[in-house]
Amino acid sequence: MKIKISEVRISFIKHRDGLIGFASLVINDQLYLSSIGIHKKLNDDGYRLTYPSKFIGNTPIDVFHPINKETGRAIEEAIFNKLSEVMKNDRYSCFNT
Repeated sequence: MKIKISEVRISFIKHRDGLIGFASLVINDQLYLSSIGIHKKLNDDGYRLTYPSKFIGNTPIDVFHPINKETGRAIEEAIFNKLSEVMKNDRYSCFNT
């Protein structure tokens, strides 16, 4: 089954330890995912994603995450394409440094 990703949205925050914002998206017009963290890579060569988790006691529990490479790549591609599109606006040039 091919994954269709739509309604990708990026919300920027004040930089904090490499975190620049959060993404949300819809998969196959059926599932809404949000709070996907967008971080600058440590070597400043691009971005990486983190998926939400919560702590129960001292144990982190994943809220959701892709379970195969194909899905992970599709989500990354959709978010990074949207990020690139949004960052063409001079208003967001500070995130390219």
